[in-house]
Amino acid sequence: MDNEQVMSRILTGLKPNANLHLGNYLGAVIPMVRSLNNLSTDDEMFMFIPNLHAITIATDYHKIPQNTVDNVKMYMAAGFDVDHKNLTLYRQSYVSAHAELAWILSCFTYYGEAQRMTQFKDKSSKNEQVTVGLFTYPILMAADILLYGAHYIPLGDDQRQHVELARDIAIRMNNKFETELFTVPEPWNKQLEFMGLKEGVRIRSLSRPESKMSKSENDPKGTITLSDDPAEAAKKIMSATTDSIGVVNWDWENQPGITNLMQILALLENKENEEVVAQWTGCQRYGDLKKAVATAVEVFLINFQEKLSHISDEKVFDVLQQGERKAQQIATKTLLQVQQKVGLR
Repeated sequence: MDNEQVMSRILTGLKPNANLHLGNYLGAVIPMVRSLNNLSTDDEMFMFIPNLHAITIATDYHKIPQNTVDNVKMYMAAGFDVDHKNLTLYRQSYVSAHAELAWILSCFTYYGEAQRMTQFKDKSSKNEQVTVGLFTYPILMAADILLYGAHYIPLGDDQRQHVELARDIAIRMNNKFETELFTVPEPWNKQLEFMGLKEGVRIRSLSRPESKMSKSENDPKGTITLSDDPAEAAKKIMSATTDSIGVVNWDWENQPGITNLMQILALLENKENEEVVAQWTGCQRYGDLKKAVATAVEVFLINFQEKLSHISDEKVFDVLQQGERKAQQIATKTLLQVQQKVGLR
């Protein structure tokens, strides 16, 4: 990899399947913004729209282009500085090396490794027609990471296995060809440290707190999208599923609904979990906690949507096209090096 000119490379992205939800914002967008804001002078960040990943399951295909634009606007409204000189923002499908490298990496990935991916097991259990693309998308994700020599990948906890797979493939091919063909991403504990987290963030469904909040499932009462009416979003919080214990505790196993609400409150108020836990533990009125969270969510959405209304499509297209030219140059160079090593060039 040609990354001797930089200290660290950071890569991340979110699929443009539908409106981003509160879980995406708190678990992924905020770490992205924090990562960009904390870049040192020599660091580089690659932020991409993984639209190839978006078609691994049935979706409204004709909506993907506009969803892409809308999602970039949401990143910008969240504080993402798209004009930052060390940022490259691009659409995955506009850089063909992603798909080409994914095929090569699939020839160095063992079936057992791909079969162990829990995200595939979870998603395939909910779909009658499961595509090969859904099975192999962690390999495409490895290509996304390895093309740019990424050290850090600020993503949600549910992507941990995929980052580890990228590490395994990189190490395997480096050893096989006796060269530093790929930069090996940092292990998960270092990823969390980079994101400033003690553990991964996974926001749960408000109606089914044993499951994560998801934009790919039909869970309108359990999901708050960033385009929801703020007052309606507050009502969803007030009707969130809790438990019959009757005392607030931070306990994911026995009180996932209550713990989820405290986690949301801590993240929206930019507080450590411990601070919110100390404030609310022992409270016997769940309604008081719900009101605090509902207010925080409503205020957040009002401010966020106001910022969003001032961002134009033209600005988004300009930034994407600039980023795609740069990404194409870097990715093509990496792909050529790999093609040469495996005998394709």
